[in-house]
Amino acid sequence: SQQVATAEFRIISLLLKWKHVMHAKTPHNSNQKQRGADKLARIPIKIESTHTPLRKPDWIRIRLPATSAVANLKQILRENRLVTVCEEASCPNLPECFSHGTATFMIMGDKCTRRCSFCDVAHGRPEALDPDEPINLANTIAQMELRYVVITSVDRDDLRDGGASHFSACLKAIREKNSHIKIETLVPDYRGRMQIALDETAKELPDVFNHNIETVPRLYKQARPGSDYLHSLQLLKQFKSRFPHIPTKSGLMLGLGEQDDEIKQTLADLREHDVDMLTLGQYLQPSKFHIPVVKYITPQQFKEFAELAKKLGFKNIASGPLVRSSYHADRQAAGEHVS
Repeated sequence: SQQVATAEFRIISLLLKWKHVMHAKTPHNSNQKQRGADKLARIPIKIESTHTPLRKPDWIRIRLPATSAVANLKQILRENRLVTVCEEASCPNLPECFSHGTATFMIMGDKCTRRCSFCDVAHGRPEALDPDEPINLANTIAQMELRYVVITSVDRDDLRDGGASHFSACLKAIREKNSHIKIETLVPDYRGRMQIALDETAKELPDVFNHNIETVPRLYKQARPGSDYLHSLQLLKQFKSRFPHIPTKSGLMLGLGEQDDEIKQTLADLREHDVDMLTLGQYLQPSKFHIPVVKYITPQQFKEFAELAKKLGFKNIASGPLVRSSYHADRQAAGEHVS
């Protein structure tokens, strides 16, 4: 029996060794959608899995949806082969927004070329652009009878213009079907192709141009590998210098470990680069593999940051725990208070 056990042990050892070797030889399939640990395995500063996350405070409350309205909207989106950032980024406001028939549309696929450690959008090699997406998007928005819509996208570093021409094609198609609509674009950073992207953007301008700075510069390597703080500021400033009549907008998520003085400096930097509108919200960790929440910012602190932003000269400010860049974007653009 001892010989049998020894033989079994050797067989198991060989099988495990073979499995390890074969796994090492298996090429990385960049066509697959990567999330969580797989997505973040190759970022410069490794994220340790969070086994004991901070407990969410009472003020982080998610409003439950009217289920039929949510299901109906999802059906419309699937029928038109469309993706919302609400779903892909696991937005905490999805139930509220979907139950009111509003959504932020994410164009150019659901696989991003970046690996941001705060974001739940999948990483991978994107598919070719869908030539029918602009008209499908326009038809869906017409069907939903929206008056204000936010269009965003994954990063597309594989495209010469970063996808800016596809944004313009979508805006053109939307306006042809919906003549009175207001459109806000939430664009990627177009790093390495800013001038080409702005030239393409000029062909069909949005009503609001949004690009999120996301966090303070010290945390960029952890939170936004592949992005650059100063480049994002320049994108906002150059757009504003070329199209001064169009409001520019940016936002930060708080709770990643930034200090108050860093937040204040980032807000000052945004104003120095002619940003008009601001959103401030609480970062919520999508999974234990993402960058952890270091601190929950209180509603009172959000009010204080909003007061500071007002003193700095921001025209429209949305600041609160569940505020996101496109949360009640129509109300913010109209100058209403959003928190």
